Amino acid sequence: MLDCADYRMYKNFVLFQNSGYLPVFFRGPMRSYRAVRVAVRDTTMAKQPRVVKVLAALLISMTTGAVVLMALGNHPPSAGPFCLSSYYRLDPIDKAIGSRACQSPYRWNCIEIYYSGTRVGNIEQLAETEGHANPEDLNCHFVLCNGRGGGNGEIESTEKWQRQWSIVPSRDWYGTGQTIRICIICDGKAIRPTNYQIKRLELLVEALCHKFNIPPKAIYYPRDCQ
Repeated sequence: MLDCADYRMYKNFVLFQNSGYLPVFFRGPMRSYRAVRVAVRDTTMAKQPRVVKVLAALLISMTTGAVVLMALGNHPPSAGPFCLSSYYRLDPIDKAIGSRACQSPYRWNCIEIYYSGTRVGNIEQLAETEGHANPEDLNCHFVLCNGRGGGNGEIESTEKWQRQWSIVPSRDWYGTGQTIRICIICDGKAIRPTNYQIKRLELLVEALCHKFNIPPKAIYYPRDCQ
């Protein structure tokens, strides 16, 4: 039992947080004060192992990330399927397949996709590479850029598509006058189609098939493109 002096000393004692202790307002005998103090101290100590585990996990994660980045060096991984902010800045597919000339629903019945055989390009650059005096002479309807010459995944429509003209037969192409030709900027070897190009190609082909009633069996891809 406490005497009157001790009782008065602890009657209105207020214990503030210090070294991890929580503030506890004390009104009562010394034994109660000791019990509260021990309980608060035990609660604080119980939380310490959890804090240590969290800090250890954070340290391991940071170390692992640093090791991976050092191992990659100058060869970072691809950005994954998409950077959505960049992807949504591309023109909608409906706008890409629009043309100045009227489009008949039965004007086209086949789609052919091929590689440009170049590492970079757009309509102008591709026309120059193929020896055309004018970009309007480029013998395809769409050019699908890879970020080197045009935006990654950007779809450029040629003058032939704008006028709904057929492709001109040549020594290396003998398609029909109802074939839509899509050129993917890449060489198919060192430079492969990007994720943006692949996704945009899928959407472009789907939109063309829907608009012109083209069956899946009339779509021709490069051997390793699908």
